[in-house]
Amino acid sequence: MSSATAVQSETTNVPAQVKPSSTKGYTVSSQGAHNISMGNPNPHAVPQFDDPYKKREWVLEHMAGVFRVFGRYGYNEGSAGHISVRDPVDPNTFWINPLGIHFSLLKASDMVRVDEDGNLVGGNTSAPINAAGFAIHSALHKARPDVNAACHTHSKFGKAWSCFGEPLEMLNQDACTLYGVQCVYEDFGGVAMDRREGQDIAKAAGEKNKCIILQNHGLLTVGQTVDEAGYLFTLMERTAECQLLADAASACGRKKKVIGDSEAAYTQYMAGDPETLYMEFQNDLELEKKYDDSFMTFTNAQKQKS
Repeated sequence: MSSATAVQSETTNVPAQVKPSSTKGYTVSSQGAHNISMGNPNPHAVPQFDDPYKKREWVLEHMAGVFRVFGRYGYNEGSAGHISVRDPVDPNTFWINPLGIHFSLLKASDMVRVDEDGNLVGGNTSAPINAAGFAIHSALHKARPDVNAACHTHSKFGKAWSCFGEPLEMLNQDACTLYGVQCVYEDFGGVAMDRREGQDIAKAAGEKNKCIILQNHGLLTVGQTVDEAGYLFTLMERTAECQLLADAASACGRKKKVIGDSEAAYTQYMAGDPETLYMEFQNDLELEKKYDDSFMTFTNAQKQKS
């Protein structure tokens, strides 16, 4: 199989109708966080900005917040791991974390803006960036206009599951969020220093996949917001952990019950849209703010002025 080929997670019996329904007849008429918010509106709507420079500050603070969550969950592995966000002011450039700073210490002001040729053009330009991170993220942002953020770390259970070169199974309700939007990039070529490796990963991701299992490497997620990509990463990591636990138990003779295509598609449609995934991440982000909001560089500076 060539390096630009992905193993799709599901290929059969995906409902094509506008209103996906389960075999029990459950249906939803539209996607969005309103499906799970009852009595009052969604408490965490994605904000809209008239000023792209204000949006940039907000994006960078949320990017740093995702790193803090990843640090709390222990996703760091030496200098490996990177998150990128497309710049709202100049969409042909993106922000990425500097090399050599622990996830739990990163602040919005630490991030580096880089162009598609690898030139450091803004932010913390005195710091180096991860060369492999640039190769992967630059290709993704260039190939997928819908991708505003991408997350990749060498998390424990993601690394463990990646060695099988298989998509995650629909073993529980949460796993169904990944239904139809995950794939496997099979051709591990070593540390992705060459830009061609990043291009192959982007090609394997296709036009719609948000969750990519990099064989013998780890997990990669993308989203319209860094919050969406961040939540998908934490979800994939936990799903990989549950899969490994279930497989270990099944070795003792217990038979796994895999969720059917209709139920999985219905659940993904209901809970897997960008607005809902953004909302799902806010619980973790709010906890980080409670613990230590030092990552919110611009908000804190404004508070000191007022």
